[in-house]
Order: sequence, then structure tokens, then C-alpha cells
Amino acid sequence: MNDHSQSSLKKQSQNGEHRVLLVDDDPQILSGFKRQLKGKYQVETAGSGEDALQRIEKEDPFAVIISDNRMPGMDGIELLSRVRTSSPDTVRIMLTGYADLETAIDALNSGYIFRFLSKPCPPETLARAIEAGIEQHNLILAERELHTLIKLKRAMEGVITGFSTIVETRDPYTAGHQERVTRLSVAIAEVMNVDEDRIAALRLAAMVHDIGKIYVPADFLNKPGKLSDVEYSILWTHPTIGRDILKSVNFVWPISEIVMQHHERMNGSGYPKGLSGEDIMLEARILSVADVIDAMGSHRPYRPSLGMEKALEEIESKRGSHFDSNVVDACIRLIREEGFQLFE
Repeated sequence: MNDHSQSSLKKQSQNGEHRVLLVDDDPQILSGFKRQLKGKYQVETAGSGEDALQRIEKEDPFAVIISDNRMPGMDGIELLSRVRTSSPDTVRIMLTGYADLETAIDALNSGYIFRFLSKPCPPETLARAIEAGIEQHNLILAERELHTLIKLKRAMEGVITGFSTIVETRDPYTAGHQERVTRLSVAIAEVMNVDEDRIAALRLAAMVHDIGKIYVPADFLNKPGKLSDVEYSILWTHPTIGRDILKSVNFVWPISEIVMQHHERMNGSGYPKGLSGEDIMLEARILSVADVIDAMGSHRPYRPSLGMEKALEEIESKRGSHFDSNVVDACIRLIREEGFQLFE
């Protein structure tokens, strides 16, 4: 199915306007069915198999097609088997007389049709069959979207891994930092019972949260002494640069925004936008705590490690002012009570 067809089906599902195609060579039967279904669905009709195929090829896709079996020219079996190929998400239902019962059962077992209805078909039976067909159609669409999303997420993970490799190649210290921050961020989020999809976004954002530093001169990053005001102003651009690098990729998660916000603080004293409180994404609030813990607990070219206890004291002292209280509590519990080891 092409992109247009998929988006059309998705729109139908969201709006509840499911298109149903009725196919029969008897105009009176079509007219009667259309009256019975009026107001419930967007009902279209076709007087032959050939006409039905032309409509399917030229128009927006149908959620359900119901076809008589015995028709001049192309019969229902051939029509529905061809619909299965040309419009696989369309649920196929056959109307058949008693004499064609064995043929209908064979079609059902072969996968050509979803179910069959015997003629004459009471209105309530037809309505129930259409409802079941629409439900099946929605399940097919949801499964297709799920598979598409899984493939897209895997592709996004590959992109993030590539970005992370760029950082690692340029600055081994930053690369190790990003790996540890990722592990700690995910562990904190799990303690806080954050939704799995948000944890997935957090994990990818943490892997590249310092990617903006590839535009910061290496001399600044590894300078043994204190940075000047000018050097600090350049360093402070890295969250925005990281956002600009990542926003060009159409991620299924707001990764670029998480990266941009990881130096924001609860009281608005952070950068680059001076966001505060709930205006800062939860993922970024978690990332900021993990970032500080690792930065203070790690060895750097310009100073030795300050130790894990000093790092924990830092986030405790700024709990609520700089760092989210719930995130700080989860981090402390994780390390002090549950024995999480960041530096192995």
C-alpha cells in the first residue's frame, strides 16, 4: 500500500468515517443495502467486479468491501482475490447463495475473504458483519503502524549511535561521560516508573546530550585552568547547537528538545532559555541530575574526581532550587540504598 493509502485509512479510522464498497450486478439490491446503511458509513456501490476494481484503484481506499459472488464477467471470488493484492488492508466479505456455499468456504479458508454472508441477508446481519469488518480493518491498520513505528525507532537508534560515535572520536572523555550519563539517567527513570516510551527517548537523548560540543574548541574542553567569560559563553552554546544538529532529523521522540534543556534549572537560573519548573521536560530534568553526578564523580583533564559523595551532596543541597526534588530523591535512593555503581 502506498503512503497516500495508508494516510487515508488512518484518517478514516480517526474520524470514524469508514468507506464501505457494495458490489452487486442487481441495482435493486444495491439500492436496498444503501438505504439500510445510510448514516452509518460512507457507502459506495459498484455494479460489477470490473467497476469495483477501477474505483479501488482510483479512489481513496475502502475499509470494507462486500461483493456478491455470482456476477456476469468477473465473479466475487476473482474480485476479492484481486482486491487482496491491490488493497490488502481492505477487509473482504462475500455474499453468496446456498448453492455457492462450498465455494465460499474454500475462499474463506484460502484467505480471500474475511467472512461470507448467505443471501438473502437480513439488515441486522449485514450491519454486524460490517462492524466486524471495520474492527478487523482497524486491527490491521494498527498492526501496520506498529511495525512501521518499530522500524522507524530502530532507524533513529542507528542515527543516534552514529552521532555518538562522532563525539567519541573527537573527545574520549565526553564519550565515556555520555555512556555513564545514559546508564544513570535510564536507571533513575526506571526508579521513578517513567513510561517506557519516554525512557527510550531519554536514553537516546542522553547518548548525545553533549553533541553540541563538537563545535566547541577542544582547548576549552580540556583547559586545566578556569575558563574566561568568553570561553564560558562559547561553551554555553552547546545545548543550542546540539538541538540544531538533532532537529534536522525527524525523530519520533523530542530528542532535540531534551538535549537543549539539559542545562536548564528549576529556579530558572540555567541556560540557554532560562526555563523553570514544569516548563522543563521531565527527561531533561532527569538528564541534568545524571549529568552533574557523573561530571563531579569523574576524572577530568583539568581536575581529579571529586567523588560520588560530593556529587550526591551537590544535588541534595540544590534539591528543589536547581534540580527536580523527585529526581534527586530517586537518584539518591538508587545509589545509596540500591547500590547502583556508576563507575565500575
